[in-house]
Amino acid sequence: MVNEKIMISVLLDFYGQLLSEKQLEIMNYYYNDDLTLREISDIVGITRQGVHNTLKRSGSFLKELERKLGLYGKWQEMKEELCVIEGCLTDIYNENKNNRKSLYVTNKCGRAMDVIANMKSKF
Repeated sequence: MVNEKIMISVLLDFYGQLLSEKQLEIMNYYYNDDLTLREISDIVGITRQGVHNTLKRSGSFLKELERKLGLYGKWQEMKEELCVIEGCLTDIYNENKNNRKSLYVTNKCGRAMDVIANMKSKF
């Protein structure tokens, strides 16, 4: 199970722009910058309880969005499937290259592996 703070931080990447500017600011301070409720309340000029309430409401909102839309879950599945494809291509590339079969297949596998590496670097 993913740590709650990490999960909310990731959900902020997916859905954070749907929060108000103030909510996003508070969420980022807490989940990404690891500030305390007191530190955040001093920065944004609201009570510690106000920060706490904003974190609770905003966190629930993000979780509900994920429950309904599932973008994070789909993203995770795509990452895992991309790794499977990469492994298969690597096997084909190595088998083909080691047995000196087709230069065309070796080149195409190499190109596909480069595209996958580029995609993974964006995750």
